[in-house]
Amino acid sequence: MVSGTSLPAGLPAGAASGPVPGGSARTAVVWEVLSAVVADAQAGRSPDHAALEVVDVGGGTGGFAVPLAEAGHRVTVVDPSPDALAALSRRADERGLADRVRAVQGDLDDLATLVDTASADLVLCHSVLQVVDNPAAALATLAGVLRPGGRLSLLVGNRDAAVLARALAGRPDEAAHVLTDPAGRWGAADGVPRRWTPTQITELVTAAGLHVEQLHGVRVVADLVPSALLDAEPGAAAALLALERTLADRPPFRDLATQLHVLAVRR
Repeated sequence: MVSGTSLPAGLPAGAASGPVPGGSARTAVVWEVLSAVVADAQAGRSPDHAALEVVDVGGGTGGFAVPLAEAGHRVTVVDPSPDALAALSRRADERGLADRVRAVQGDLDDLATLVDTASADLVLCHSVLQVVDNPAAALATLAGVLRPGGRLSLLVGNRDAAVLARALAGRPDEAAHVLTDPAGRWGAADGVPRRWTPTQITELVTAAGLHVEQLHGVRVVADLVPSALLDAEPGAAAALLALERTLADRPPFRDLATQLHVLAVRR
């Protein structure tokens, strides 16, 4: 099992403490989990075979892909947007990473035809599962791309957080609607197509043949604190980041985070 959040040699310095790639309390926890995944996957490998095969589904302009490639790993980004992929290719070229970053146009439904079966050590699927028509089938596809021992990093919207957010916004009827709506939406104007509770997403991932190793909350309190307050108080941003790290795996706070981050392994 992957544990701990110390930074291995496989990710850029600073990803586990202090500034992280993306520089935000909203991404720090995910980066720390990924740093431990990389260390675990590289354990026992020779330096000549330390590079991981990574697939980033919906990876866009490379917010995760580029730092992973800079750390020496080979990353395939699958995304439906040609503009995002063009920006990714430019970023990779500017950093001398063209041989480590592959941009492929497509979406999660196309993945099985774009990436070889059982070829990836790590698959990222962040904020994508909520927009597919059949999440169960999509998870089965993601599992099929992983090698035995490979891991899935999955980021999804949290139904329970939406209840709290609508209540705090003075919309109690919408908060109540989230509880009974099959997709976890608060209404027709909700911009998120689907959300899950911690239990629901764990069961869905398990049904795809994967074993859930970790469940973290992402943006536990970050979305509740106005940025103006952080800017006005010296050290407040760093303190918020530290608090996010502390609360990320601690119920009940974890279970009220805006997003849920699942780490699962194919056995």
